[in-house]
Amino acid sequence: MAISDIVRKIEGRINRAGTRRKAQAGWVPAITGFSGYGSQRRVRVLGRVLMADPEADTASLAGHLPKSTHRSQIGQFQELSQEAQRGWRQFFTTQVGDLPVSVQVADRQVESKTDDNGYIDVLVEDHGLKPGWHEVSISAEGAETVSARVLIVDSSAKIGLVSDIDDTVMVTWLPRALLAAWNSWVRHTSSRKPVPGMAEFYAEVLREHPQAPVFYLSTGAWNTFETLELFLAKHRLPSGPLLLTDWGPTPTGMFRSGQEHKKVQLRNLIIEYPDIQWILVGDDGQHDPLIYGEALAEHPDRIAGVAIRQLSPGEHVLSHGTTTAISESGINHGPDVPTIFGRDGHELLRRYQAEPFPKVLKQDR
Repeated sequence: MAISDIVRKIEGRINRAGTRRKAQAGWVPAITGFSGYGSQRRVRVLGRVLMADPEADTASLAGHLPKSTHRSQIGQFQELSQEAQRGWRQFFTTQVGDLPVSVQVADRQVESKTDDNGYIDVLVEDHGLKPGWHEVSISAEGAETVSARVLIVDSSAKIGLVSDIDDTVMVTWLPRALLAAWNSWVRHTSSRKPVPGMAEFYAEVLREHPQAPVFYLSTGAWNTFETLELFLAKHRLPSGPLLLTDWGPTPTGMFRSGQEHKKVQLRNLIIEYPDIQWILVGDDGQHDPLIYGEALAEHPDRIAGVAIRQLSPGEHVLSHGTTTAISESGINHGPDVPTIFGRDGHELLRRYQAEPFPKVLKQDR
């Protein structure tokens, strides 16, 4: 038996024991609805069930806002949950596995169960929703019903944007372990800083493509979902589903591969939306250039352009201990797939506005 199998079994036993103890202490299952996505054919609903203290003073932002609250209004409420907690609270959780759940999308209802780590991942076919953001409901045994947002991508969309988060739109100094732990677990969650100019860069890209969906693809943990949602709203970055991951053991290893997570999720988007060409945005502090380069090599007709934020030598040292990128660009420069590099969003914007990037992006091929 592999070490990862042993660790997963131990983790499962510890979590089941923790669930029982917390239930005896009066805690109850609580659902968090993540941002899902789909087409007019089917939609993917995501969420998680964790044990929660019903008498806790600090609630999630969702509990403070009416269901009709729009994304643009979230910023004025962000301090309700942000300033009161430190990042480490997001990671000490007890998940509820194998719990019956029900997902309601318009007139369609689908029954399922949480996986061993408490996650909900349900596909709902023939939902009948129109393009745009919608609210769906998730209910589970012993838990209050909650709403989750889903984005139905317009069938007329020809361009989409995939963005990394860490060190692309948010300064986090990942993946160096101690600094990552300090930024994620110790500092106040509202103290995260945006990469200058990225909101303006994305706004300019989307100005030419108002139907373009935006997806945030990150190796960050699902525990940080609400924090990241608030960050994006606070700094006026475009709204879009977050595709995060879980840091626990897998059947093949002690920890999940961040690179593999990004590759799989990007491939899923390419398959799910066959008529969309993608603009890929990342940074050279991790492996984004390599991952995007592989996507370009495998699907050259599906990538409209690549934008890479270049970390400074100091940021590289803080990120991984050397003064240069940890991987070569990995991106083959072709006449039909422009690639731009810049130190921040302002420089990326200037290069995006120069030839030949805009010419390729402004035409629907």
